[in-house]
Amino acid sequence: MRTGSTDGTGSTGSTQAAAAGEAAGGTASPGGEHAAASTYGAAGTLRAGQRPAGRRRTVALSVAGCALAVTAALLAPAAFNNSGHSSHREQSGQRAHSRQAVAPARDGTSETSESCQRPEESLRPLPITGDAVRRIKNRKPGKLIAGVDQNSFRWGYRDPATGELAGFDIDLVRAIAQEIFGDRNAVIFRTIPTSQRIPALQQRTVDIVVRTMTINCDRIKKVAFSTAYFQAGQQLMVPQDSTITSYGPSLRGKRVCTATSSTGEGLLDDDGKRGARALGATKVTVPNQLDCLVRLQLGQVDAVLTDNALAAGQAAQDPSVKLVGVPLTKEPYGVAMNLEDTDLVRRVNKVLEDYRKGGKDSPWMQAYRYWLQDDLKGITAPPQPAYKD
Repeated sequence: MRTGSTDGTGSTGSTQAAAAGEAAGGTASPGGEHAAASTYGAAGTLRAGQRPAGRRRTVALSVAGCALAVTAALLAPAAFNNSGHSSHREQSGQRAHSRQAVAPARDGTSETSESCQRPEESLRPLPITGDAVRRIKNRKPGKLIAGVDQNSFRWGYRDPATGELAGFDIDLVRAIAQEIFGDRNAVIFRTIPTSQRIPALQQRTVDIVVRTMTINCDRIKKVAFSTAYFQAGQQLMVPQDSTITSYGPSLRGKRVCTATSSTGEGLLDDDGKRGARALGATKVTVPNQLDCLVRLQLGQVDAVLTDNALAAGQAAQDPSVKLVGVPLTKEPYGVAMNLEDTDLVRRVNKVLEDYRKGGKDSPWMQAYRYWLQDDLKGITAPPQPAYKD
């Protein structure tokens, strides 16, 4: 029996590519437990060492699934703008932020303003029920509405073997639903493109966004964030036979793809010596990061600039691509919420506090080993939380 639900209507202003993906999965169709559901105990945590027998073949099936997106990706505009307003604001902020995030191994969360030194700091965890949590619990039907991705392998993707949403981010959403409702399946998933993450929260189309979203100084002016639940960095992905060696001179004359309103676009828009123009490269933007992989496979771009956490999963799907160079930033992922929902922020931070507990057997480490360890090796613990109160 399937539990939970997905709602394609949450993809406000979605492109043909996103719409095609939702149609394939069944708009407003039942969602719920992913293929790993049987590995979870009553508290929603993984039982150590267990994996479903069909997990390995998901990689091959997902590669085939990418081919279905080719036509849609070709139809997608080079620069996505849903009526021009919300996404433009986010893009402008990204460009301003990018000036502080272009040096290798630099903390991508820094900003010149003294008012924003540590954007990853959040509110201390409390199991409280304020206006936001009460609104969510009193909604009919009583379910959490979460904005997620359905195209990021290992993070938030539609498992072709089951048709269900699955991944590290999806498991975290279920843990939040478990804490609020006592039911990890009390979730409506709404798939949203990268550029619509902030507008969806501001318009209250969703309660939370769990979609590999980087916490930075520009975004905390528009939405609230939990403490960091993962740390990634921007890095280049190229074909195995590419002459591109790093984010630098070897990009001259090359086409570099990134998602609209992403941190990667901010890096490429930098006005200094490390922006696309200074490097002699051409920026290509698409609504969703997976569209970049499709264009790379078709030879329409020469490189993809994206979070290395996402790129590692894509390289696992497609052995013809690889990561090159070093991470350009250090970027903490956070759960995003409406700025006014301070009680929800504290409640989510309580979930994350519990998620980190238990050392190597914590729910976080179990989820990491299950979803990410094969492609992102060497992580021994979750990011430590930072609080501002």
